[in-house]
Amino acid sequence: MILRDRQNRIISALRVDGAASVRELAVALDVSESTIRRDLEILDRNGELTRTYGGAMLKPGTTVEEHGEQAWEGEFDGATDVHLKSAIADAAAELVVDGSVVILDIGTTTPLLARRLRGRDITVITSNLAVFDELRDDEAVRVVLLGGVVRRNYRSLVGSLAELALSQISADVVFLSCTGVRANGHVVDNMAVEAPIKQSMIAASDKVVLLASEAKFPGTGALRLCSLTDVDVLVTTSGAPEETIALCRNAGGEVFVV
Repeated sequence: MILRDRQNRIISALRVDGAASVRELAVALDVSESTIRRDLEILDRNGELTRTYGGAMLKPGTTVEEHGEQAWEGEFDGATDVHLKSAIADAAAELVVDGSVVILDIGTTTPLLARRLRGRDITVITSNLAVFDELRDDEAVRVVLLGGVVRRNYRSLVGSLAELALSQISADVVFLSCTGVRANGHVVDNMAVEAPIKQSMIAASDKVVLLASEAKFPGTGALRLCSLTDVDVLVTTSGAPEETIALCRNAGGEVFVV
C-alpha cells in the first residue's frame, strides 16, 4: 500500500467515529503501529487531523475525494452578521494599546479588527491570511505571520509548525474567536485542526479577549478552548444571554456589550 493511499484510508477510518486509536488503525490497515504513528505525525503536520494521546481525531465534515486528495469544508462565510461583527471590531480596537504585541485569531471578525488597527504602532501576530491581507502593506504595523499548512477555504495556517511558532511567542493580548459559548461558560470550537492553534494562542498571551456576538450563544462546537472564567474581556452584542455572560463578570472579567 503506497503512503498516500494509506493516509487516505486513515482519514476515511476516522470519519466513521471522528477518532481512533493507533492500535485500531494498525489492525484496520494491517500495518504496524509504528507505521501508523509516522503517518499520523505527517497528517497532523499537514493539518489534516489532530494527534491525541494514543491516536488521532478528525474534524467532522472533512471528506476524501475519489482522486485521493482531501476536500475541506465549505467556504468560510464572512458575509453573515456583518453588522454584529463590525460593532465588535469597533469596540475591540479601542482595547488595543500602542506598543503592544497582539495576536489575532482566525475567523471573520479579526480581519475587521485588523482593518481598524492600520496605522497603529503595534505588532500583530496571526495565522489568519485575511488579517495578513489587511495589514501587509501597512508600514506602521509590524506583522508576524505564523508558519503552517495553508487551509485555503478558511484562509488560515494550521498544523504543528504554527503551534511550535506560538510556543516561542510572548504576547500582551489575544483576540480570540470561537464557534460557540455554552450556557455553562465553556468556549468551544468545531474545527479540530484549528482548536490547538487557538489554545496555543491563549497560552502565549497575558490577556484573553473573546470576540463573540450573540449568534455564538450557544453556537456550535464540541472542542473546548477555555471557559468564560478564563477570559479577561468579553466583547459581545446585546442579544447575548445575561446569565451566561455573567459568568465572565463574576470571575472578575470585563464585559463589553455593543
